[in-house]
Amino acid sequence: MKILEKLMTYDLIITDSHVMTPNGMVEKNIVIDSGKIKLITNDTPSCDKKIKGSGLVSIPGVIDPHVHYGVYSPIDQAAKTESHAAAIGGVTTMIRMFRLEGSYKDSLQKHLLASQNSHYIDYTIHASIFDTTQIDEMKYCTENQILSFKIYMNLGGDVGHVYMEMNPGEEKLISSHVNVTNELVEKIVKRAGELKCPVLVHAEDYQECACAMKTEQEKKHDGLNSWSESRSPDFEAKSIKTICEYGRKYDCVIYFVHIGSKLALEQIQIEKNNGTKIFVETCPHYLTLSHETQDGYLAKVMPPIRTKNDVEYVWESLQKNHINTIGTDHVANQLKLKLGGDDVWGALAGFPGIGTSLPILLSEGINKNRITLDQLVNLTSANTSKIFGLSGKGNISTGFDADVTLIDLKKETKVSPELFGGFSDYLVYDGWNLKGWPVKTIVRGTLIAEDFEVVGKPGYGKLVSRSLG
Repeated sequence: MKILEKLMTYDLIITDSHVMTPNGMVEKNIVIDSGKIKLITNDTPSCDKKIKGSGLVSIPGVIDPHVHYGVYSPIDQAAKTESHAAAIGGVTTMIRMFRLEGSYKDSLQKHLLASQNSHYIDYTIHASIFDTTQIDEMKYCTENQILSFKIYMNLGGDVGHVYMEMNPGEEKLISSHVNVTNELVEKIVKRAGELKCPVLVHAEDYQECACAMKTEQEKKHDGLNSWSESRSPDFEAKSIKTICEYGRKYDCVIYFVHIGSKLALEQIQIEKNNGTKIFVETCPHYLTLSHETQDGYLAKVMPPIRTKNDVEYVWESLQKNHINTIGTDHVANQLKLKLGGDDVWGALAGFPGIGTSLPILLSEGINKNRITLDQLVNLTSANTSKIFGLSGKGNISTGFDADVTLIDLKKETKVSPELFGGFSDYLVYDGWNLKGWPVKTIVRGTLIAEDFEVVGKPGYGKLVSRSLG
């Protein structure tokens, strides 16, 4: 067998990098063929292409579990711009938070068809559920490789407004109003439990938020501090407690998205101790931004950025492995819509972040000794792969997809929107000088981005086959 291997010519070899494997860092070569990792070896077999990795670290390609695109520009355009930004940021798989008004059976295939020729990197979908008709279609979604469902506990009553996905090929915002009551939430969790699918939860009690927001506005308060006051961590904790009761009742896995407050994390630990099956995601902005230090409205997001003490508590939770994944909650929007009002209440919630996620984690995490490279790999790829059934991704191991991101921990670059080529014309991190950047992004053995330039082709990225259980 070894004689045959020596005689073979493989597609690609990455030489001399520090390779992050499931068993830790090794100094070996990665041999790739037909889009898969074939060997992790000290040998240097014959290969058609060679990438020199000296001084670089090879990590599994980043899997971003939380991306919004196709809402403010149609999916055929958004898939191209946002996967372009993702590739430059070292992301090899992006998971779209799909929001649909109406029937999945009527519209899903149109969206899948419209996006299949536009992605530079691989992708898959979480389906948001807003009404009983969509609950009835959850089985249909699973038959189309959608094995996870999103619940927006923050949307209902006076705060039920949401923008849905644009129709493919049409640049027209679709404004909708939904009412995600606790009764509906329980039905979604019950059905997801029956289908053995995890539910992703935006945990904020919409009734509490509506009341507090009204109070803040009546007092004519403004700014990100007021925005945080109007959406207290208490409202997160309340929703966390409610849905965890349903999770235990129906044996359903609960995945909490964008958790960024001490109170929410403490409530999650209580619910874990009660026996709830829980995974936790945080975002780079909860590790770096505080309403105490941010000016303007660019960092308006739901749930809000919190205090400096909350930021430190999230880092501590990462260090203790109480958080499983890093998602960006990337929203591909532009300044003209983001700052559409005269105050924080009129500004749009959400901002872009898929390109800066890994650099933020490298600069503020690895290079400041807040997390280890092993933790980085678990947070950005390995855990996400396991939770959402991306069985061929998330590890640099033989037989896995050859999704590899090479990082330079010493590279320093200043952030700007132009760096990533996405739809958005602003970034909350614009002007930040970050140390530690991805310099090569490889998807299934093909070099897609190198040194801030996308060299791959749109349409190379494919819908990922998923399997749970």
